[in-house]
Amino acid sequence: MSISIHNPDQYMAALRTIVAQGRKRIGLLVGAGAGAGTAKDDGTYPLIPAVEGLTKQVLGTLAPKYLSQIDALKAELDKHDIETILSRIRSLSKVIGKSKVHDLDGDGFKTFGEDICAEIGKIVNVRLPVKGSAYNDLVHWITGISRDHPVEIFTTNYDLLFEEAFEAVRAPYFDGFTGGREPFFDPVSVAGNDLPPRWTRLWKLHGSLGWKASGKDEVIRTGSETATHLVFPEHLKYDQTQKAPYAALFDRLRAFLATPDTLLISIGFSYADAHVSARIDEGLAANPSASVFAFQYKPLIDEVAARDLARRRPNLSVYAPDKAVVNGIEGPWQVSTELPSKDWGPIRATYWSPSDSGGPSQFTLGAIEALGRFFAASRSMQALTSAPAAASSAPAMVSGANP
Repeated sequence: MSISIHNPDQYMAALRTIVAQGRKRIGLLVGAGAGAGTAKDDGTYPLIPAVEGLTKQVLGTLAPKYLSQIDALKAELDKHDIETILSRIRSLSKVIGKSKVHDLDGDGFKTFGEDICAEIGKIVNVRLPVKGSAYNDLVHWITGISRDHPVEIFTTNYDLLFEEAFEAVRAPYFDGFTGGREPFFDPVSVAGNDLPPRWTRLWKLHGSLGWKASGKDEVIRTGSETATHLVFPEHLKYDQTQKAPYAALFDRLRAFLATPDTLLISIGFSYADAHVSARIDEGLAANPSASVFAFQYKPLIDEVAARDLARRRPNLSVYAPDKAVVNGIEGPWQVSTELPSKDWGPIRATYWSPSDSGGPSQFTLGAIEALGRFFAASRSMQALTSAPAAASSAPAMVSGANP
């Protein structure tokens, strides 16, 4: 029985060519793993914790006030992460009314949920490291070349790290809001393409720090880092995303994937967010010329949602540290013992970590810092050498991703 293998040199050469030019329509999908994979100024991680760390910090802060409720909720729940606990809290706040559960009535649980949201807002309200970051690298890549189409960034994160990176280099971006005193959301502009390509589109799918409900119960952007109007991962999230501005932002994701010959590159996104993944699934099924490259941080066996979607949709490729799924075919990475060209060593080092002290060789672009450097250096690498010939043992790139 033959075993399929994947050659990272082939795939990354093609991707390097795509990102070094400005002709293709490219989008980025950025999830919570991006903040967790970013170092702070002192070199420690994470800049923003992932769900496990977020849970520990939030519950630790709120324990003096809600310790008995936290213990009781953990006892009745199978999962103890902050998302599951918040889901249960919001459910109770809506159904128990004046009755009490775990010594809180409906209003008490509503306050408990608001306190959790406020603590999450405090934790994600951070600044970029002074020494630079992957966010800066990605913005340098976006602004470094003339483009036929704007780059579109779709993110489920609430932080303002991309905004800070764009503003640091005075690069224009559009997030769907317009106005001065109380900037309002304009779905017509979100649906259209009236702005020039040099304006990056930044779509905050789950809301953002600085958003809040106005007196008319409409979402506005305040410019304040403390105001929050966020869609947190819980049982009401799908319903909430059907309301403005979230419906328009998800429609934009659908429209992007419906456009011929587009490439969406995801980083830090687990594909466990069901309603985001469902839109991607639908878009890839309806438009075979669209492609998604999913760069995953964990071994492929742990990236269950991404792997399953890639097996079902051949125009979604998953690149994990140990294996890849390309054209629906799963296989381990394998590089040639010889370089494709004499200048290829520095290029391979940007995405491949060879075996060290007996450890396995790994593909490294599932970490946002490595991916940011790869993108930022793409133009100089493009000038350095030509792409290697495709390895005969590796499947071809999906058709929608060809440069």
